[in-house]
Amino acid sequence: MGPRRWLTARPARLYQRLALRLAGAGLLVATGAIHLDLYLTGYRTIPTIGWLFLLQMSAVFSVAAVVLATGSRVIAAAGAGLALATLAGYLQSVWAGLFGFQEIRTTAGIAAGVIEVAAFAALAALAAIPATRGQAGPAAPGSPLLARLQSGIPGARRAVAGISIAALVVFGISVARAGGPGPAPTSSRLKSALKAATIGGVTVLTNAKGFTLYWFAPDTPTRSNCNGVCVGYWPPVTGTPSAGPGVTGKLGTIKRSDGTTQATYDGHPLYTYVGDTAPGQAFGNNLNLNGGLWHEATVPG
Repeated sequence: MGPRRWLTARPARLYQRLALRLAGAGLLVATGAIHLDLYLTGYRTIPTIGWLFLLQMSAVFSVAAVVLATGSRVIAAAGAGLALATLAGYLQSVWAGLFGFQEIRTTAGIAAGVIEVAAFAALAALAAIPATRGQAGPAAPGSPLLARLQSGIPGARRAVAGISIAALVVFGISVARAGGPGPAPTSSRLKSALKAATIGGVTVLTNAKGFTLYWFAPDTPTRSNCNGVCVGYWPPVTGTPSAGPGVTGKLGTIKRSDGTTQATYDGHPLYTYVGDTAPGQAFGNNLNLNGGLWHEATVPG
């Protein structure tokens, strides 16, 4: 490249790198903000997943700050890998579950996934663009690999575009799959009287096995609004309820849209939560999932 062409290309490359630097850092911050909101509105109560959310937020905010401050190609590549790893974790939780938790389709999840693909594309492109002469500095003697990295990797842009498109395709398939109806587990069917138990200093309603029962804020006294994929994670308590020792309040039933009978307590249709893996847990309390808030069914003292 002649001196004049290099002088003309240099400002354009600088502007391109600056745009990708700002976009990549901003998109990483956006994914961290979504995960922070999810963490504060309920995911912090999910075993292991809550800690992973904290780790992801700390990592993306830190990497975004360094990318914004330095424009380092190495840190940009690390940020691209982090965005792709976060997306992979989401896809794993949708397809097969992650640490006992299986994700469902939500607006926040879709938004985060799209932003993570965009963050990968921006940061990977930033890492692939050759540094300008002023930024690259002299290559170490006898270091052809370093010289090649400074001048750019051949075909890197096409590879970034290909990986981004493939990630979007897999993400779209996963979201569509997550939208399929999930069968209601039969373990939620009543076989004996409901009980009262103290969990976290609060007296709550449980099934005969000691699992906490929940109610869904969008429900009405005559209708359950938890259908489709929702019932795969919040199994409705089916059958006619009876009160065991310590259970006060009004028990009843409603007919669900599929014709099954669902138990109610003080006008609230009842559910269990798949995140509770043992009696005495109440990880579903105050979660904001499937279109509304979930609350443990408390028993008046």
